[in-house]
Amino acid sequence: MNWSFPIGRLFGSQLRVHVTFLLLIAFIGVSAYAQGGLVAALWTILFVLLLFACVVAHEFGHALMARRYGIRTPDVTLLPIGGLARLEKMPENPLQEIAVALAGPAVNLVIWALLSLLFPAPEASDAFVLNAQTLPGQLARLNLILAVFNLLPAFPMDGGRVLRAALSLTTDRVNATRIAASTGQAVAFLMGLFGLYTGQFMLVLIAGFIFMAAGGESADVAMRAVARRLLARDAMITEYEALRPDDTIQIAGTTLIRTTQHEFPVLDPAGQLAGFLTREALFAAMAQGQPGTRVGDAMVQVPVATLTDGLENVLKRLGNDAPAVAVVDEHRYLLGYITRENVGELMVIANARSRG
Repeated sequence: MNWSFPIGRLFGSQLRVHVTFLLLIAFIGVSAYAQGGLVAALWTILFVLLLFACVVAHEFGHALMARRYGIRTPDVTLLPIGGLARLEKMPENPLQEIAVALAGPAVNLVIWALLSLLFPAPEASDAFVLNAQTLPGQLARLNLILAVFNLLPAFPMDGGRVLRAALSLTTDRVNATRIAASTGQAVAFLMGLFGLYTGQFMLVLIAGFIFMAAGGESADVAMRAVARRLLARDAMITEYEALRPDDTIQIAGTTLIRTTQHEFPVLDPAGQLAGFLTREALFAAMAQGQPGTRVGDAMVQVPVATLTDGLENVLKRLGNDAPAVAVVDEHRYLLGYITRENVGELMVIANARSRG
């Protein structure tokens, strides 16, 4: 994820922190200091860090359960609105998806139960006081809130995933996702209205994230369902202009202006694939005042596929931040290439044909 950096590894997954999370900690610390002084700020920051440790535990609940079904979790990222465990995929078996979805809230419930048993609940008068006596009880209560909140049927939250999995028992996955996403967006809309009415702008932010994520994941599931029926040869671009490794960035810039391409295959003198030059790399070299830079020094390597590779597998390779997937023959001669943009266009056409 952009604007995040690794801080270590845990259970085989990389733990990352988004820079905005650090900004949130700083904002909370400064606000607490302004209201109650240094001691209040330190207790508040400690509480927030412990709360996010519980969020990390929640995400690793998902990750470790997914591992039981052979699904890796490359990384877990801490964000201001919570955590994000990036699973390679969600299990398509409904019962397995329910198990993975419920594993996160289950961790929060275990933490709540342990803290409630070991420490007394804070008095009502201490509801907003943080010290050594009240912190465990406050943390227990928020873990219970996290568990209940995540079980709301707001796809793609955990409760929404349980809803999608339950629907998948009686209908196909695409339709189940569409229903769960629509339900999630309705819940998010109501959540956003409540947040605006009560002045809880963090809730409004979370509602907006849920609303957009629900639509995005629904579209992604529909796209992958169509992709299962297609091959790489159905989606590849076959008319393009190529560059040579010894061409200059200035030549590439001229080519960019007179074509509609955003990326350029780079072929060696024998006509074999050497790499790809992206528009971003071209702009970066021009911005640095280096129009004489060789294309071969600015190009990147991309994943490759064959004509008969399934388009779903091509999508997985594009999902690793690759600008394109090159379609080559057995001698690495370029036959065409595939980008996210032209896959999206293919999906629109394929969906229109299926409706017709």
